[in-house]
Amino acid sequence: MSLGNYALKDEIREYWTKRAETFDQSPGQFIKPGAEHDAWAAMLRRHMGDDARQVLELAFGTGEVTAILLGLGCEVTGLDLTEAMLSRARAKHAGKPGLRLFLGDAEDTREANNRYDAVVSRHLVWTLVDPAAAFRDWFRVLKPGGRVVIMDGDYVRLSRIGRLRLALSDWLSARQGATGPAVDRAAHEAIQQQVYFRDGLRPARLRGMLEEAGFTDFRQEKPSGPHAAQRKGAPLRQKLRVGVWNSFVLSCAKPG
Repeated sequence: MSLGNYALKDEIREYWTKRAETFDQSPGQFIKPGAEHDAWAAMLRRHMGDDARQVLELAFGTGEVTAILLGLGCEVTGLDLTEAMLSRARAKHAGKPGLRLFLGDAEDTREANNRYDAVVSRHLVWTLVDPAAAFRDWFRVLKPGGRVVIMDGDYVRLSRIGRLRLALSDWLSARQGATGPAVDRAAHEAIQQQVYFRDGLRPARLRGMLEEAGFTDFRQEKPSGPHAAQRKGAPLRQKLRVGVWNSFVLSCAKPG
Protein backbone atom coordinates (compact mmCIF):
# COMPACT_ATOMS: atom_id res chain seq x y z
CA MET A 1 0.00 0.00 0.00
CA SER A 2 1.33 3.42 -0.94
CA LEU A 3 1.91 6.35 1.35
CA GLY A 4 -0.88 8.10 -0.56
CA ASN A 5 -3.30 5.38 0.47
CA TYR A 6 -2.29 5.75 4.11
CA ALA A 7 -2.88 9.51 3.91
CA LEU A 8 -6.30 8.99 2.34
CA LYS A 9 -7.29 6.53 5.07
CA ASP A 10 -6.33 9.13 7.63
CA GLU A 11 -8.71 11.56 5.90
CA ILE A 12 -11.45 8.92 5.85
CA ARG A 13 -10.94 8.14 9.52
CA GLU A 14 -11.09 11.82 10.47
CA TYR A 15 -14.22 12.41 8.40
CA TRP A 16 -16.18 9.53 9.97
CA THR A 17 -14.93 10.45 13.43
CA LYS A 18 -16.58 13.85 13.02
CA ARG A 19 -19.76 12.26 11.66
CA ALA A 20 -20.11 9.70 14.48
CA GLU A 21 -21.96 11.87 17.02
CA THR A 22 -24.87 12.70 14.71
CA PHE A 23 -24.61 9.82 12.24
CA ASP A 24 -27.87 8.20 13.34
CA GLN A 25 -29.66 11.41 12.36
CA SER A 26 -28.49 11.07 8.75
CA PRO A 27 -31.08 9.95 6.18
CA GLY A 28 -30.77 6.26 5.42
CA GLN A 29 -28.52 5.50 8.39
CA PHE A 30 -30.85 4.95 11.34
CA ILE A 31 -33.06 1.87 10.86
CA LYS A 32 -36.51 2.39 12.32
CA PRO A 33 -37.97 -0.42 14.43
CA GLY A 34 -40.86 -2.28 12.87
CA ALA A 35 -41.36 -2.43 9.11
CA GLU A 36 -37.99 -1.03 8.07
CA HIS A 37 -36.08 -3.27 10.49
CA ASP A 38 -38.04 -6.30 9.30
CA ALA A 39 -37.45 -5.47 5.62
CA TRP A 40 -33.68 -5.23 6.12
CA ALA A 41 -33.71 -8.45 8.15
CA ALA A 42 -35.58 -10.34 5.43
CA MET A 43 -33.22 -9.03 2.77
CA LEU A 44 -30.13 -9.98 4.75
CA ARG A 45 -31.46 -13.47 5.35
CA ARG A 46 -32.20 -13.93 1.65
CA HIS A 47 -28.64 -13.03 0.74
CA MET A 48 -26.75 -14.68 3.61
CA GLY A 49 -28.80 -17.87 3.65
CA ASP A 50 -30.58 -19.56 6.54
CA ASP A 51 -27.46 -21.20 7.97
CA ALA A 52 -25.21 -18.15 8.38
CA ARG A 53 -24.16 -17.91 12.02
CA GLN A 54 -20.61 -16.54 12.15
CA VAL A 55 -20.69 -13.10 10.52
CA LEU A 56 -17.95 -10.54 9.95
CA GLU A 57 -19.47 -7.06 9.70
CA LEU A 58 -17.23 -4.42 8.18
CA ALA A 59 -17.57 -0.66 8.81
CA PHE A 60 -20.39 -1.22 11.31
CA GLY A 61 -20.63 2.49 12.15
CA THR A 62 -23.02 3.03 15.05
CA GLY A 63 -24.21 -0.58 14.94
CA GLU A 64 -27.56 -0.36 13.14
CA VAL A 65 -27.06 -3.40 10.89
CA THR A 66 -25.33 -5.08 13.83
CA ALA A 67 -28.64 -5.09 15.70
CA ILE A 68 -30.37 -6.83 12.80
CA LEU A 69 -27.67 -9.48 12.53
CA LEU A 70 -27.90 -10.20 16.25
CA GLY A 71 -31.68 -10.44 15.93
CA LEU A 72 -31.22 -13.07 13.22
CA GLY A 73 -29.27 -15.21 15.68
CA CYS A 74 -25.83 -14.47 14.24
CA GLU A 75 -22.63 -14.20 16.22
CA VAL A 76 -21.06 -10.97 14.98
CA THR A 77 -17.46 -9.83 14.82
CA GLY A 78 -17.35 -6.20 13.74
CA LEU A 79 -14.49 -4.05 12.46
CA ASP A 80 -14.59 -0.28 12.00
CA LEU A 81 -11.84 2.20 11.15
CA THR A 82 -12.86 4.87 13.66
CA GLU A 83 -12.72 4.78 17.44
CA ALA A 84 -15.66 7.20 17.70
CA MET A 85 -17.96 4.82 15.81
CA LEU A 86 -16.65 1.90 17.85
CA SER A 87 -17.48 3.68 21.12
CA ARG A 88 -21.03 4.48 20.02
CA ALA A 89 -21.70 0.97 18.77
CA ARG A 90 -20.34 -0.59 21.95
CA ALA A 91 -22.57 1.67 24.05
CA LYS A 92 -25.61 0.86 21.90
CA HIS A 93 -25.06 -2.90 22.26
CA ALA A 94 -23.55 -3.09 25.74
CA GLY A 95 -24.05 -6.49 27.36
CA LYS A 96 -25.41 -8.25 24.29
CA PRO A 97 -24.06 -11.78 23.84
CA GLY A 98 -22.51 -13.03 20.63
CA LEU A 99 -20.89 -9.72 19.71
CA ARG A 100 -17.26 -8.60 19.41
CA LEU A 101 -16.45 -5.11 18.11
CA PHE A 102 -12.94 -3.92 17.28
CA LEU A 103 -10.97 -1.27 15.45
CA GLY A 104 -9.90 -2.68 12.12
CA ASP A 105 -9.36 -2.15 8.41
CA ALA A 106 -11.88 -3.64 5.96
CA GLU A 107 -9.13 -4.03 3.36
CA ASP A 108 -6.90 -6.06 5.71
CA THR A 109 -9.09 -7.71 8.35
CA ARG A 110 -6.33 -9.92 9.83
CA GLU A 111 -9.01 -12.51 10.61
CA ALA A 112 -8.38 -16.26 10.33
CA ASN A 113 -8.78 -18.17 7.08
CA ASN A 114 -12.11 -19.92 6.41
CA ARG A 115 -13.72 -18.57 9.58
CA TYR A 116 -16.97 -16.83 8.61
CA ASP A 117 -20.28 -17.83 7.06
CA ALA A 118 -20.85 -14.28 5.79
CA VAL A 119 -19.10 -10.94 5.35
CA VAL A 120 -21.57 -8.05 5.50
CA SER A 121 -21.17 -4.33 4.82
CA ARG A 122 -23.41 -1.30 4.28
CA HIS A 123 -22.21 1.98 2.75
CA LEU A 124 -18.59 0.79 2.78
CA VAL A 125 -17.48 -0.34 -0.68
CA TRP A 126 -17.84 3.08 -2.31
CA THR A 127 -15.13 4.35 0.11
CA LEU A 128 -12.55 1.60 -0.47
CA VAL A 129 -9.07 2.64 -1.48
CA ASP A 130 -8.00 -0.79 -2.74
CA PRO A 131 -11.16 -2.87 -3.31
CA ALA A 132 -9.31 -5.67 -5.12
CA ALA A 133 -7.20 -6.29 -2.00
CA ALA A 134 -10.32 -6.12 0.17
CA PHE A 135 -12.20 -8.66 -1.94
CA ARG A 136 -9.27 -11.08 -1.88
CA ASP A 137 -9.17 -10.77 1.90
CA TRP A 138 -12.93 -11.33 2.25
CA PHE A 139 -12.64 -14.42 0.05
CA ARG A 140 -9.88 -15.71 2.33
CA VAL A 141 -11.78 -15.31 5.61
CA LEU A 142 -14.99 -16.91 4.33
CA LYS A 143 -15.72 -20.59 4.73
CA PRO A 144 -16.34 -22.47 1.47
CA GLY A 145 -19.93 -21.68 0.57
CA GLY A 146 -19.88 -18.48 2.63
CA ARG A 147 -21.33 -15.28 1.18
CA VAL A 148 -20.41 -11.63 0.87
CA VAL A 149 -23.38 -9.23 1.20
CA ILE A 150 -22.82 -5.66 0.01
CA MET A 151 -25.48 -2.99 0.63
CA ASP A 152 -24.31 0.11 -1.21
CA GLY A 153 -24.96 2.43 -4.13
CA ASP A 154 -23.71 4.84 -6.75
CA TYR A 155 -23.56 8.13 -4.83
CA VAL A 156 -21.90 10.06 -7.64
CA ARG A 157 -24.10 9.80 -10.73
CA LEU A 158 -27.65 11.12 -10.45
CA SER A 159 -30.41 11.18 -13.04
CA ARG A 160 -32.15 14.40 -14.09
CA ILE A 161 -35.23 13.33 -12.16
CA GLY A 162 -33.05 12.55 -9.16
CA ARG A 163 -31.53 16.03 -9.26
CA LEU A 164 -35.00 17.55 -9.41
CA ARG A 165 -36.15 15.47 -6.44
CA LEU A 166 -33.16 16.55 -4.35
CA ALA A 167 -33.66 20.20 -5.31
CA LEU A 168 -37.34 20.05 -4.33
CA SER A 169 -36.45 18.31 -1.08
CA ASP A 170 -33.89 21.03 -0.26
CA TRP A 171 -36.44 23.75 -1.11
CA LEU A 172 -39.08 22.19 1.14
CA SER A 173 -36.56 21.75 3.96
CA ALA A 174 -35.55 25.41 3.77
CA ARG A 175 -39.17 26.57 3.58
CA GLN A 176 -40.15 24.43 6.58
CA GLY A 177 -37.05 25.29 8.61
CA ALA A 178 -35.96 21.65 8.75
CA THR A 179 -32.29 21.01 9.43
CA GLY A 180 -30.23 17.86 9.45
CA PRO A 181 -26.87 16.94 10.96
CA ALA A 182 -23.94 19.08 9.86
CA VAL A 183 -21.87 17.42 7.13
CA ASP A 184 -18.50 18.66 5.91
CA ARG A 185 -19.32 18.59 2.19
CA ALA A 186 -15.85 19.74 1.17
CA ALA A 187 -14.21 16.87 3.08
CA HIS A 188 -16.73 14.40 1.67
CA GLU A 189 -16.09 15.52 -1.90
CA ALA A 190 -12.32 15.48 -1.40
CA ILE A 191 -12.48 11.88 -0.24
CA GLN A 192 -14.90 10.91 -3.01
CA GLN A 193 -12.48 12.22 -5.64
CA GLN A 194 -9.65 10.02 -4.31
CA VAL A 195 -11.27 6.63 -3.65
CA TYR A 196 -11.20 3.84 -6.22
CA PHE A 197 -14.86 4.23 -7.20
CA ARG A 198 -14.54 7.99 -7.65
CA ASP A 199 -16.76 7.80 -10.74
CA GLY A 200 -19.49 5.95 -8.88
CA LEU A 201 -20.00 2.40 -7.64
CA ARG A 202 -21.81 0.46 -10.36
CA PRO A 203 -23.04 -3.11 -9.81
CA ALA A 204 -21.66 -4.48 -13.09
CA ARG A 205 -18.15 -3.20 -12.41
CA LEU A 206 -18.32 -4.40 -8.80
CA ARG A 207 -19.42 -7.85 -9.90
CA GLY A 208 -16.52 -8.09 -12.34
CA MET A 209 -14.02 -7.35 -9.57
CA LEU A 210 -15.65 -9.88 -7.25
CA GLU A 211 -15.49 -12.50 -10.00
CA GLU A 212 -11.78 -11.79 -10.39
CA ALA A 213 -11.39 -12.45 -6.64
CA GLY A 214 -12.99 -15.89 -7.12
CA PHE A 215 -16.62 -15.30 -6.13
CA THR A 216 -19.58 -16.94 -7.86
CA ASP A 217 -23.37 -17.33 -7.43
CA PHE A 218 -24.34 -13.67 -7.65
CA ARG A 219 -27.66 -12.26 -6.42
CA GLN A 220 -28.74 -8.66 -6.82
CA GLU A 221 -31.80 -6.61 -5.92
CA LYS A 222 -32.94 -3.11 -5.09
CA PRO A 223 -33.70 -2.40 -1.42
CA SER A 224 -37.34 -1.76 -2.32
CA GLY A 225 -38.78 -3.09 0.94
CA PRO A 226 -36.63 -0.91 3.22
CA HIS A 227 -37.24 2.10 0.98
CA ALA A 228 -41.02 1.61 1.13
CA ALA A 229 -40.82 1.45 4.92
CA GLN A 230 -38.68 4.60 5.04
CA ARG A 231 -41.26 6.52 3.00
CA LYS A 232 -44.22 5.43 5.11
CA GLY A 233 -45.25 8.27 7.41
CA ALA A 234 -42.27 10.45 6.42
CA PRO A 235 -42.75 14.12 5.42
CA LEU A 236 -42.60 14.83 1.70
CA ARG A 237 -39.13 16.39 1.93
CA GLN A 238 -37.78 13.06 3.20
CA LYS A 239 -39.84 10.88 0.87
CA LEU A 240 -38.31 12.69 -2.08
CA ARG A 241 -34.80 11.66 -1.00
CA VAL A 242 -35.51 7.97 -0.42
CA GLY A 243 -34.11 5.86 -3.26
CA VAL A 244 -32.92 8.86 -5.23
CA TRP A 245 -29.47 7.28 -5.64
CA ASN A 246 -28.88 3.95 -7.38
CA SER A 247 -28.84 1.79 -4.24
CA PHE A 248 -28.49 -1.98 -4.50
CA VAL A 249 -27.80 -5.16 -2.58
CA LEU A 250 -25.29 -7.50 -4.22
CA SER A 251 -24.18 -10.83 -2.78
CA CYS A 252 -21.96 -13.65 -3.96
CA ALA A 253 -20.40 -16.86 -2.66
CA LYS A 254 -17.02 -18.43 -2.14
CA PRO A 255 -17.29 -21.72 -4.06
CA GLY A 256 -17.96 -24.62 -1.75
